[in-house]
Amino acid sequence: MNELTEAGGEVRTLAERVFQQLQEAIVRGEIPSGTKITEPGLAQAYGISRGPLREAMRRLEAYRLIERVPHVGARVVQLSMRELLELFDLREALESMAARLAARNMTDEEIKKLRDVLALHERQQGMPSEEAYFQREGDLDFHYLIAQGSHNRMLFTTLCDDLYYLVRLYRTQFSAAGARPQRAYLEHYRIVDAIEAGDEELAEMLMRRHVVASRQNVSERYAVALDDHHQ
Repeated sequence: MNELTEAGGEVRTLAERVFQQLQEAIVRGEIPSGTKITEPGLAQAYGISRGPLREAMRRLEAYRLIERVPHVGARVVQLSMRELLELFDLREALESMAARLAARNMTDEEIKKLRDVLALHERQQGMPSEEAYFQREGDLDFHYLIAQGSHNRMLFTTLCDDLYYLVRLYRTQFSAAGARPQRAYLEHYRIVDAIEAGDEELAEMLMRRHVVASRQNVSERYAVALDDHHQ
């Protein structure tokens, strides 16, 4: 029984590692949107058995990073422009609410952690532009920490489980060029100032503006990418 449990644990650990590798490759665009993926191809590329791979792919599908298409099979998700804008509409509503609640509920320790993460991101500004705004997931992600700081479990689950990886994909691939990263840093600092001051209305308004600016930037760059793809 112990051997079986240990073996199962190893498979889960391996599946977790493969999931992390694949989701990061998808989020960074190393496996582009719309790419057909197969278990044999991935098993060969990552040198793993099919069992852990299937588990990792199930998680990728649950997090909406891959989708099953009739007569095609599994592929990396490719949102239409309409779906992308709907995603950002949802972000605008939920993340502005999270900022309001964070201004009400965040502890001094949580706010300090938020500032530490911003300082870390600022030190990364010398990175190449296409990587300048790649945020590690979870505790190193500004938006994740604010959702966590809302102290609203349902809101956190919606933002950081249901939508998290899909949002990261588009935020990472289409927010990193031009002057947008630098503007986003400044917007982040203002949001934290409002949260620290306990100004719920200001925190909500600044986050709403921040997401709207990101939505406009992403939609413009996505439209350009689609045009380039069709030419």
